[in-house]
Amino acid sequence: MAAVMRHMAANFSKLEKFEGVDFRRWQKKMQFLLTSMNVVSVLTSNIPEDHWDDATMEQMRARSKWENDDYVCRGLILNGMSDSLFDIYQNVESSRELWDSLEAKYMAEDASSKKFLVSNFNNYKMVDSRPVMEQYNELLSILGRFTQHKMNMDEAISVSCIIDKLPPSWKDFKHMLKHKKEELTLVELGSHQNGIFNGRWNIQNSDLLIFVIEINDYLQGAVTFHPCQTFVTYLSLSQSQSDYTLPSAKT
Repeated sequence: MAAVMRHMAANFSKLEKFEGVDFRRWQKKMQFLLTSMNVVSVLTSNIPEDHWDDATMEQMRARSKWENDDYVCRGLILNGMSDSLFDIYQNVESSRELWDSLEAKYMAEDASSKKFLVSNFNNYKMVDSRPVMEQYNELLSILGRFTQHKMNMDEAISVSCIIDKLPPSWKDFKHMLKHKKEELTLVELGSHQNGIFNGRWNIQNSDLLIFVIEINDYLQGAVTFHPCQTFVTYLSLSQSQSDYTLPSAKT
C-alpha cells in the first residue's frame, strides 16, 4: 500500500490541475494516470453483483475490489481538479458518474472552442512589424490544438495556408514557394523561413546586401536585400556577377 501511495504521489506531481479549460488534454493525462494505477476499468464497468446471502467468496472479493478501485479512481479524478471544481463535484458518488458529468459539460464547451480555433487560424495574418518565425510558431501552436481536438488538417494544406499568411514584404518568397513542384513539410517550411530571416551579412560600401543561398537544391541564386525597402528581389547569378556576391551558404 505504501508503494502504491508513493507511486500515486509521484504521478500527481506531474499532473496539472484541471481549471475548466483544455479538457481533452487533461482527460488524456488523467486516463494515463488511472491506467497506471489499474483503476481505469471502473469508468466503463458496473459494480459486480454478489447476491448477498448466497454470494460466493469469489463474488464478494470481486465486489470489494471494484468498490476499492472506484474509491481510488474517484479520489484521483477529484484531486486532479482545481479547488473550485473539487468543491462542485466532491459529492458525486461514483467515479463513472463523475467522469460522465465532466464529459457532458466540458466536451460541449470544447465543441464551441473548436469554432474559435478555426476562426483564429483562418483570420491570422502575419505582419512585418513582428519576427516571422515568432508568428510561424504561433500558427504551429494553433495547429497543435487542432490535433488535440482531433481536427487533423492535411499537412500540405497547412503549409499552403501558412505560406498565404506570410507578410507583404515576403511577397517574392511566397510566390517562389507557391510555384515549387515538390510539397514542403511544416518543418521544411520553418527552416526555409528561418534561413531567409536570420541569414544576414553586412557588406560595406554597398547599398545592397547580397548573398547566395541554396534551399533543398530547388533555388540557386542570389538574394538581394534593399535595406530601404520592404521587399526581397531574387536575382540569377548571371545578373549579380558584378555585385558583391558571397559563396553559397546552406540554410
